[in-house]
Amino acid sequence: MISILNNVEEACAIVLFGIGFTMLLLNRNLFKKVVGLNIMDTGIYLFLAAMGYIDGHIAPIIVDGRTNPHFYINPIPSGLVLTGIVVSVSVTAMMLALTIRLYKKYRTLDLDKIYAMARESE
Repeated sequence: MISILNNVEEACAIVLFGIGFTMLLLNRNLFKKVVGLNIMDTGIYLFLAAMGYIDGHIAPIIVDGRTNPHFYINPIPSGLVLTGIVVSVSVTAMMLALTIRLYKKYRTLDLDKIYAMARESE
């Protein structure tokens, strides 16, 4: 119990990833799958940000002549999170555009129905 209280950010990230993964696997609706993937992304970004933060350290901007690297946090996880967010927005936009195209063609968002209609039209 105490370890969960000390690592609440990591626990929340795991819960978010689990919720998104469950939505991605169990829902047949394409829109819900897109939302599930975004929730998974959020869990991953929270985990990276939590792992990159070191309590008591500052951003890696040299101030007051401190050049010792032990005073600063690692900027790489923050950069990865920002890059991931940009990629996630692009992938989400593409998935939603494809979902709209599928809906216009088949008039449903259910994957089983879309698959059956696509097999019939072959």
